[in-house]
Amino acid sequence: MKSVLINSELPKIKHGWQGNPLDKSGRFVNHEFPFTPRFSDVWKWQTSPKPHKHEKKADNWRPESVFEPHFFNRADDCLVWLGHAWFFLRLDGINMLIDPVFFPIPLVKQLTPAPYSAMHFTGIDLILLSHDHRDHADEKSIKAITHLNPGATIITGLRMGALLRKWCRNPIVEMGWYQQYTHSGLRISYLPTRHWSRRLLRDTNLRLWGAFMLESSRKRIYAGQDSGYGSHYGELQELFDPIDMALLGIGAFKPEWFMSPAHMGPHDAVKAFNESGAKTLLPMHYGTLDLADEPAGLPYRIMRELEQSGYIHGDLLIPPIGQPLWL
Repeated sequence: MKSVLINSELPKIKHGWQGNPLDKSGRFVNHEFPFTPRFSDVWKWQTSPKPHKHEKKADNWRPESVFEPHFFNRADDCLVWLGHAWFFLRLDGINMLIDPVFFPIPLVKQLTPAPYSAMHFTGIDLILLSHDHRDHADEKSIKAITHLNPGATIITGLRMGALLRKWCRNPIVEMGWYQQYTHSGLRISYLPTRHWSRRLLRDTNLRLWGAFMLESSRKRIYAGQDSGYGSHYGELQELFDPIDMALLGIGAFKPEWFMSPAHMGPHDAVKAFNESGAKTLLPMHYGTLDLADEPAGLPYRIMRELEQSGYIHGDLLIPPIGQPLWL
């Protein structure tokens, strides 16, 4: 019998789903394209020729960033891209942070600083953490935001609780894929991504990774977070229709032989968006951190080319970092 893990206290939204599969060592696996990062691949990447090296060095492009903090004092539905895969979202009066990072990450070059400090974010109801990688679950940021919001509930993947309880005392809800949690009428579903997890050398894939679908009385927003391309995007249209907006990563994709199991580039992101049936695409996971070989502005330029060529079956929305979008 295949070993699976699930939160028995939460409902499932997919018929027949038994729970997240585990391998023989009790580690999570992708539902397709099983993947375990290997040091030999990292070594090959770091020691291989870098065809974008000179272009990357010469590329001074950075995403526009603005400081418009008036959204803190309003109650309207809004979305604010905070850079990388970090977001503030308000739906039906519920204030949420998604994978918030407010401080520089050790050993990672930050191209664009965070537009707001953690001190701005009081009155937070929910903190959504997609997985344990440090550019999504930053210890210093989580400690800061939970200190300011001790009543905020953390929504995250299976087995993340033991890590987070070292940092805070906030309520924690651990979810498996295709499970749903409801907060004051807001439905939050945790969904598959093609990715992996690790904090240290020996804890690879011990904690679950995933994406979020957020459904209020008026809006349905998909926060895709980190993922390579897979069939889970086409499945979104079957489970959730219509989808108003999809937040999809487009950066940290070069070299593709190394990055594609975990991150999409612009072409894959557009393919995923079209298959999801969502109305609006908001690209993210680019222009903030230097994580891969591509020049900083390459994902943005390719997205604009795809838009002009008519490949995007919906609206493309590329806001400045820090700008509130009224939904």
